Amino acid sequence: MDSSGPLDGYRVIELGQLLAGPFAGCMMGYFGAEVIKVESPKGGDPIRNWREMRDGTSLWWRSLARNKKSVTIDLKTTQGVELVRQLIDKADVVIENFRPGVVEGWGLGPEDFKQSNPGLVYARISGYGQDGPYAARPGFASVCEGMSGFRYVNGHPGEAPVRPNLSIGDTISGIHAALGIAMALLEKQRSGEGQVIDVALVESMFNLMEAVVPEFDGNGVIREPSGSTVTGIVPTNTYRCQDGKYIVIGGNGDSIFQRLMVAVGQPQMADDPRLASNQGRVEHEAEIDTVLADWCAMHQAAGLLEVLDKARVPAGPIYNVEDMLNDPHFNARGLFENVEIDGKPLKIPALVPRLSRTPGGTRWPGGDLGSANQEILEELLGLDERQLKELRAAAVIL
Repeated sequence: MDSSGPLDGYRVIELGQLLAGPFAGCMMGYFGAEVIKVESPKGGDPIRNWREMRDGTSLWWRSLARNKKSVTIDLKTTQGVELVRQLIDKADVVIENFRPGVVEGWGLGPEDFKQSNPGLVYARISGYGQDGPYAARPGFASVCEGMSGFRYVNGHPGEAPVRPNLSIGDTISGIHAALGIAMALLEKQRSGEGQVIDVALVESMFNLMEAVVPEFDGNGVIREPSGSTVTGIVPTNTYRCQDGKYIVIGGNGDSIFQRLMVAVGQPQMADDPRLASNQGRVEHEAEIDTVLADWCAMHQAAGLLEVLDKARVPAGPIYNVEDMLNDPHFNARGLFENVEIDGKPLKIPALVPRLSRTPGGTRWPGGDLGSANQEILEELLGLDERQLKELRAAAVIL
């Protein structure tokens, strides 16, 4: 097994803060790239202080900022902009998630490096993209999830749309950015040229919308929210068991449905010609769901899952994070990594995909603000102690 990641040797400059850009940077660093995260000397990335804290630092930060080198530079100063310019000239990739036009105002946009670094891959993440009538709008993931159509299909009919308790728009956009960067670096091997990757949060979520566009354009159908089911596919639903736990049953294949009905003690439904195809099952969804709901309500979740597993029917529990940590499959698959923060152990999630020969990994958890200043400013940029002292005096760096 190769000890280096597939992105070993690439240098990434991460500009911006919060989640979309930093998650893309996290993916790059996990698979071997050197990621230099530029943070404001005045507190750094806000996620350092978000959600659950331990010893003054967000636990989320330890995961999101893993494998990154934090350097503090004030981009509101001319000296700070010049330092970042020097960093970008030595980089393979830039990731930024400011509002469109902000980096151009600093003279750090993609066009500013066409001559000095023509092979630069420049990934830009914003709410609505770099052009178009909405480009200048502030683009928070919650808003973009709504406009993408994603929120519309979530929840129960007649009720307010539901959001997952996650910043999914940011994370999905970060994954799109990492994919775009990987493709651009691959193409660069042929052309020797860099390019700009334009990722919009609203478009990244739009990418998840499956058949909603052709269904509307072809048949005039607007997909509506459907609670815990999926419109047009039966049966696939979530059911409450006798012990109060929930399980998901996906019995929508024709042969799977037959095995499911036998398993629940309804062999006549397995042989019912009305239910032999998905179209027929959709027409009789209420009847099928009632049978399954009543069956689940009479048994405990673990026993039901054993029965369904023996019948080769896709089914599984609804897990919370404690359930995941205790699950032998999650652990066997290496989905948790152990890091140490000031001598205290902490589990953080591993990242996928799994590569057989050059896997990714966490080399260190997210660290303190400016912890890589000496390495980056002295060793990479070659600043001497006098220059560093002047920059500190001017509050350009910590």
